[in-house]
Amino acid sequence: MGVGPAAFSNLLQCFSSASAVFEASRAQLSCIPGVTDDIVDCLLKGVEATNVELDILWLEENPCHQVIFFQHQGYPELLARIHRPPPVLFLKGDAALLHTPQLSIVGSRNPTPGGIENARAFSTELAICGLTITSGLAAGIDGAAHQGALDAKDGDKSGKTIAVAATGLDRIYPSYHRELAYRIVEKGLLVSEFPVGTGPLQRNFPRRNRVISGLSLGTLVVEAAKRSGSLISARCAMEQDREVFAIPGSIHSPQSRGCHWLIKQGAKLVETAEDIAEEILLMLPSVQLELRDTNNSKIECDEIILDLSGSEQLLMDALGFDPVTLDSLLSRTGMEIDELSVNLSQLELKGLIDSLPGGRFSRKLKV
Repeated sequence: MGVGPAAFSNLLQCFSSASAVFEASRAQLSCIPGVTDDIVDCLLKGVEATNVELDILWLEENPCHQVIFFQHQGYPELLARIHRPPPVLFLKGDAALLHTPQLSIVGSRNPTPGGIENARAFSTELAICGLTITSGLAAGIDGAAHQGALDAKDGDKSGKTIAVAATGLDRIYPSYHRELAYRIVEKGLLVSEFPVGTGPLQRNFPRRNRVISGLSLGTLVVEAAKRSGSLISARCAMEQDREVFAIPGSIHSPQSRGCHWLIKQGAKLVETAEDIAEEILLMLPSVQLELRDTNNSKIECDEIILDLSGSEQLLMDALGFDPVTLDSLLSRTGMEIDELSVNLSQLELKGLIDSLPGGRFSRKLKV
């Protein structure tokens, strides 16, 4: 039985330091709200009763393995301000990144192709601007955000990212992100409040989400269904008085409804990475983020469209950005099925459209 964030927070409010907690009597400990008999027994028996052997072995494995405690000077200042901050953080990688300006990027585990593209593009652009990209190493948007930051390069600069895990750092979840986690350790940082040996327990993911938002100046939600877990991160950010940003999407896409709901609640609607960088710059006047002109990609896209054949341009105009069925395209363009299929294939090969599940198509989104 360990001391969780709630009990830890209550203990610190009643005692001057962590060491004073271990010097307290059973009677003093038992009257603290949230401190159960099991926690009291654990505290009174001290370190010998706790299962720290695995943690010690893990720390000795590699010099990039670290542990910092709440009252340690290396504990991140922004995270220390949240309600019930983690008592301890396990680290693997570059711990200095905890003290850099961070933006968290989160979203659906089952995103659309456009969502993946947006997550990568926003992450790359903001990482080049000088922000560390923080996310949760989950499938979908999280993974794309980490990858976008790692791929960011501008001269001798490279992007940085922090992954906050819901497991012990000896375990990678999901397992197919193992290679991504290795890349993050090389160029970024893995963080967890959970001790070595902790598996992927459902109750730990909301706790992980509050750390993601707590480390960051703001949170960007790329795509989210109305009941998406990423909305927990957004809600935590709001409660922590941090900025929340959301990318709007199609009114027909279930993966856009969470973002639209956030915008209704006051989240800032963003269309470009520059929208976010400018907002963060206002919060950090002493930090020089490098804003870049993001209009070049739009100009290039327009030039490509001008080079299309007449039938391809007609099809692009009929597509729009909302997913549309083959039957709808036949009706909108007046093409025969064979001609339509050929043009769809050509546009997909040129990277201008996405083929979606259910036989639907849409323009490829550009940031």
